[in-house]
Amino acid sequence: MTPAPTRRQVVAAGAGLALALGAAPAAAALPHPSRGHHRMRTLYIAGDSTAAQKYAAAAPETGWGMALPFFLRKDVRVANHAINGRSTKSFLDEGRLDTILAAIRPGDLLLIQFGHNDQKIDDPTRYTEPWTSYQDNLRRYVAGARERGALPVLATSVERRKFDASGTALRTLGEYPAAMREVAREEGVALVDIQELSLALWQKLGPEATTAYFNWTPTERDNTHFNPPGAIAVARLVAAELLHIRVLAPSDTRRLDEEIPVEWITWPDADPEENRP
Repeated sequence: MTPAPTRRQVVAAGAGLALALGAAPAAAALPHPSRGHHRMRTLYIAGDSTAAQKYAAAAPETGWGMALPFFLRKDVRVANHAINGRSTKSFLDEGRLDTILAAIRPGDLLLIQFGHNDQKIDDPTRYTEPWTSYQDNLRRYVAGARERGALPVLATSVERRKFDASGTALRTLGEYPAAMREVAREEGVALVDIQELSLALWQKLGPEATTAYFNWTPTERDNTHFNPPGAIAVARLVAAELLHIRVLAPSDTRRLDEEIPVEWITWPDADPEENRP
């Protein structure tokens, strides 16, 4: 197994990548870019396992949402509602968006990242067609946030670790990112293009070094989910791009160019989902 990178290498690979690469295709910025969402008290995440909170039984698996608070000012709360295995459809059908909308307040931010599980064509409880039901569902998230005075932000799914024989990082998410970009354009919604940002980072690191960012253990080679260095690197990309597209102001962020100790990642013992009806 490739040795884990040092903390300094993690920072060097991820810090400011959104700006340095200039590769994120026009992240559908707000029609009238804000100077930062200063009324925000809470940043809500609606998404899947790549962003979700993980618990002790799953360690070292780490969702990027667990690391996002390290890059936001202290008084911004991250309410991470992302959960393993959900698509835009199943998240809605289980009432999880309703739970967020019951709590969200004017000025809060709803970050919406789905796509991995919307691809599950053999599972009717999760599958959506990218240009119809997937887009329709995304519009429900956007409308729900706006109706409550909150700011919706769409986020394409983070890319998996997959390379061809020549070492080129490959796209694995089908048409879902393009479908989300279209919704962002049509609805005038800010977009964080995590797919392109993460793909560029995996390409920069290469096939061997990226194994130290994913949940590779002595018993598992998981090329979808992250370990602490990977979650920190992706969270850094997200925070930097939220700043770049002016959803956040410089005063809303912190540590974008600093090392983040992997020891800051912790896994609570109990998963409340185990007791959910």
